[in-house]
Amino acid sequence: MPFESKIDAGHTIVSIDETRLDASISEPLRVYLFDQIDSGSDNLVIDLSPVRFMDSSGLGALVAALKKMGGAGSMKLAGAQPAVMDLFSLTSMDKLFTILPTVTEAIGEK
Repeated sequence: MPFESKIDAGHTIVSIDETRLDASISEPLRVYLFDQIDSGSDNLVIDLSPVRFMDSSGLGALVAALKKMGGAGSMKLAGAQPAVMDLFSLTSMDKLFTILPTVTEAIGEK
């Protein structure tokens, strides 16, 4: 599975070990994130640094996880590459998500 998680300073850091976040892995990612939320992770940081391309299905998986959290806790994105940031900007999802340059900054951000 291309996803791993670890706990750091009260945050669950989810790493995606893929360069493409598209329809081929968006559903497994959504299920993985839902499992993390259902198991009590309420401060998620999604490390997008390896992802060089993301389509609407990948974005949809992240939005679904954010909606599942229902305003409880936080979900931050870290390390988005320029092409991925372009998708967030074009869809105005950069206003919905907190996106920080690194996982360390995401953990430290209040």
